[in-house]
Amino acid sequence: MATKIRLQRHGRKSYAFYSIVIADVRAPRDGKFIEKIGTYNPNTNPATVDLKFDRALDWVLKGAQPTDTVRNILSREGVYMKKHLLGGVAKGAFGEAEADAKFEAWKNNKQNGLAALKAKEDEAKKAEAKARLEAEKKINEEKAKALAEKKAAEAAAKAAAEAPTEEAPAEEAANE
Repeated sequence: MATKIRLQRHGRKSYAFYSIVIADVRAPRDGKFIEKIGTYNPNTNPATVDLKFDRALDWVLKGAQPTDTVRNILSREGVYMKKHLLGGVAKGAFGEAEADAKFEAWKNNKQNGLAALKAKEDEAKKAEAKARLEAEKKINEEKAKALAEKKAAEAAAKAAAEAPTEEAPAEEAANE
C-alpha cells in the first residue's frame, strides 16, 4: 500500500487549520487516514507546527512520501536532518552518539537563529513605534505653535478693538 504524508484541511472559510496525517494515496484529502502525526496552523506568525517527531521520522524511514508543503514542514522541524544523520550511521560514517550530537547542535543553531530573528523584529517594532511617537510629538508642537499664534492674533485684534482711538474722544466732545 502506497502511503502519503499530507495535510487534512479543517477550520472555517479563509481560516484554514490543518492536520498532518498518514493516508493511503487513494483516499480523499479529508477522508480516511491511517494516523494523525501533528497539526499545522498557518494563521499565526510564524506558523505553528505541533508534530510527533518520532512518528514522523518512523513513517519517513518506512518510505511514506510527503507532499511539497509537508516536506517543507518536516524539513523545518528537522525530520529530514535526522534521517540524513541516521543514513550516515547506517553506512558507518560515524556513531549514533555523534549523530545525536550533530542533530542537537543543528537544533540549537536553528533555535538561536529564530530567537535572533524574533529579537530583530521586536527591535524594529520598537524603533518604528518610537519614530511614530516622535513624528506625532512634532506635529503636536506645530499645532500648539499655530494655535498660540492664532490666539495671540485674536487677543491683539480684541485689544485693538477695545482700546479707544484718539479720534473717538474728540468726536464725543464735539457731539456734546
